[in-house]
Amino acid sequence: MGATRVTETLVLSLLLLLSGSSATQRKKTRAAPRMPCKQMVFYFHDILYNGENAKNATSAIVGAPAWGNRTILAGQNHFGNVVVFDDPITLDNNLLSIPVGRAQGFYLYDRKDYFTAWLGGSITFAGADPLNKTRDISVIGGTGDFFMARGIATLMTEAVEGDVYFRLQVYIKLFEC
Repeated sequence: MGATRVTETLVLSLLLLLSGSSATQRKKTRAAPRMPCKQMVFYFHDILYNGENAKNATSAIVGAPAWGNRTILAGQNHFGNVVVFDDPITLDNNLLSIPVGRAQGFYLYDRKDYFTAWLGGSITFAGADPLNKTRDISVIGGTGDFFMARGIATLMTEAVEGDVYFRLQVYIKLFEC
């Protein structure tokens, strides 16, 4: 009976030792970097209403600071402007290409030194979006096939014509699909 108890104790000790070393070993190994599960490239075409282009405009200023107006973006960084949009989305950078969808929502300029864009639709973005040549914003959700999407959208300004027209190339990497 004593020999059985000693054997049980040795086996139990050996199991604990092995399980402890494998747990330690697991901590030392690095997980492989996460790869995006879906990637896309598309183009937004935003034409801001300027008082004269009502037929072609896809966005309009709906809120402006006291010193601004609703046909010209306010000041250098457009602080205080709120713009709604219903922009065509194409698979290439040509405004006249067949649209594959529409981006609908609003963006607002909430900082004097840079602004934040909030874009809505089947994929929802949020983050600082100063109209630099290239920048990243977060993909914070979505609907349909993109329900609860999480990832990064790299925005590249392709064309700017004053404050009236800009075109974005959007490259998205989703990490939770």
